[in-house]
Amino acid sequence: MQLNAYLLFNGNCEEAFKFYEQHLGGKIEAMVTHADTPAEAQTPPEWRDKILHARMVVGGTVLMASDAPPGHQQTPQGFSISLGTKDIAEAERLFQVLSQNGKVQMPLQQTFWAKRFAMLTDQFGIPWMINCD
Repeated sequence: MQLNAYLLFNGNCEEAFKFYEQHLGGKIEAMVTHADTPAEAQTPPEWRDKILHARMVVGGTVLMASDAPPGHQQTPQGFSISLGTKDIAEAERLFQVLSQNGKVQMPLQQTFWAKRFAMLTDQFGIPWMINCD
């Protein structure tokens, strides 16, 4: 069994995944738009370039996503994508990159369980935790 996160974006999935690929060292394996499918003719023109399905590998983990259909996007809540590292410098880099134009709930700091820990929502509305053991 494999457990993966599937994120829904508000029309900016492609931008978010390219950002994550660049800054998280991921590799986009698939990025399918509505125009790339047999359903293109039934898709409104303004939605044809939106992402129907994206898949990225980061480390040994798969992250998948799409653009939520119009009227179906909801603010993510009740979860965070957790990034783990053993390198303080890497934790600091990840925090700087992901918090840029985002909202920090807990600044990167030492805790009783970690050398560094932070909680934030990135510029794409996705909640993250950074944990440095």
